[in-house]
Amino acid sequence: MSELHFEHESLPQRVCFASGEARAMLARVVARLKGSRVMVIASARDADRATQITADLPVVHRHTEVAMHVPVQTAKRARAAAGEHDVDVLVCLGGGSAIGLAKAIALTTGIPIVAVPTTYAGSEATTVWGLTEDGHKTTGVDPRVLPWAVIYDAELTMSLPVPMSVASGLNAVAHCMDSMWGPRADPIDRAVAQEGIRALSIGLPQIVADPGGLGGREQVLYGAYLAGVAFSSAGSGLHHKICHVLGGTYNLPHAQTHAVVLPYVLAFNTPAAPEAANRIATALGSTDALDGLQELRQRLGAPKALRDYGFDASNIDAAGAAILSVVPNNNPRPVTTGDLHRLLYGAWQGTDPTTITYDTESRR
Repeated sequence: MSELHFEHESLPQRVCFASGEARAMLARVVARLKGSRVMVIASARDADRATQITADLPVVHRHTEVAMHVPVQTAKRARAAAGEHDVDVLVCLGGGSAIGLAKAIALTTGIPIVAVPTTYAGSEATTVWGLTEDGHKTTGVDPRVLPWAVIYDAELTMSLPVPMSVASGLNAVAHCMDSMWGPRADPIDRAVAQEGIRALSIGLPQIVADPGGLGGREQVLYGAYLAGVAFSSAGSGLHHKICHVLGGTYNLPHAQTHAVVLPYVLAFNTPAAPEAANRIATALGSTDALDGLQELRQRLGAPKALRDYGFDASNIDAAGAAILSVVPNNNPRPVTTGDLHRLLYGAWQGTDPTTITYDTESRR
């Protein structure tokens, strides 16, 4: 019997990558879509920049109400605006929040999206959508929310401060690592994710060393795209289930939460996932996946503890119960209530993840 047995679906998407050429690339893509009534989605902070790069487009509405985790009421107002202005193309500029809002509109209308990312969130490369209501984040998968095209221009990330670049880049690393063992992970996802980790581990230290340099930002933007592609195919694994509960229920900052939780999930899963561990270690230029990640995090000055971002230890039990109910059945090792309590407490405190003992065999 063959050792390789899988089904993989590649998503249809146009990717345009060139530093300093966002305006021209965007005009070509919208013309290709025959867009005549464009809605531009960008936060108030990004409004001036969005105006500049969309100057050649037939814009009928500029929407600046953008919020983290896409509250349902925010999505409803954006959908109403799209209908009121008879929009035929959505152009979103920004990070995961702006792209997520465009996805919320596309989910119910089917209007095509052209995404212009300014962070490394990777949402632009996925069919995943998310909405938050009453402290509960709901996510799903739908081909209608996949942007028809993505415009990558590393110059648009130059204003992203180094700490936010680090957190956002580590969020992309988390996409890659979850793609090693997500519910639909296959050999193609793992290969793409490995290349994503390699590019991210090269580019992120360059951003820290030279924030004004384009080379590092191009590598991280490239890695973030690969991360999104792999994650969209593999599906949401343990890491993202944890972070979606923490972000949606406790309103924690998205990128920083991912950056903090990542080494704890890696330490928990890799003992039961040797192939994934080897791929991750190789991508990081290390002999050990967790050691390689921790060395990278140290070089970057990465976020360390959930308590630094407003998470209270009194919420650990409730968060653990919510997470346990959505843990994928094919996670490399079983997950218990006690495991989640120890993992979350360690992430809250910023404990060395190698010192945490779980209900099944520990890492070392």
